[in-house]
Amino acid sequence: YISLDAKIGKDTIIYPGTNIQGKTIIGQNCVIGPNSNIISSTIGDNTIVELSKIDSSTIASNVKIGPFANIRPNSNISSNTKVGSFAETKNVNVGENTKIPHLIYVGDADIGNNVEIACGVITANMNINWQKNRTVIKDNAFIGCNSSLLAPVTIEENAIVAAGSTITDDVPQNSLAIARQKQIIKEDYNK
Repeated sequence: YISLDAKIGKDTIIYPGTNIQGKTIIGQNCVIGPNSNIISSTIGDNTIVELSKIDSSTIASNVKIGPFANIRPNSNISSNTKVGSFAETKNVNVGENTKIPHLIYVGDADIGNNVEIACGVITANMNINWQKNRTVIKDNAFIGCNSSLLAPVTIEENAIVAAGSTITDDVPQNSLAIARQKQIIKEDYNK
């Protein structure tokens, strides 16, 4: 299903089961679908959207979305970026050459260029007063798997967050942040 207001560039392939709504603009040489849902969004040239939803967002050229990604409103994804399987974005700005590969929630965040965010990472953007806060991840940062970034927080350039960390304070440039509780084993606990 394609909206009468949609504009689609030449040599773009729309696979079956895809729904393009509103004033969506899709560039040239894209592959959309199958079974994707694009709502009032702009998608640049040479972009792939596989089995995913994009709502009221801007996707640049040479981007790979999906499968099963959920790009929620006000997501701005720059060129040469990947938003992979079961990744969700909302109200974010994502820089060039950044990877958000899979099993990730990134909301209310500004992410720089050449950032790698490993699986299972979340930006915890809401505090106990129901206020939304932003996370900032600057250029060339690496966020290890299963980490939580509790906003408001800034990860500076070239910083690394160790896997399994819960980050509550800003991480300085070129540093490694490790925020894990010590493992405790209680012998015979289950008896």
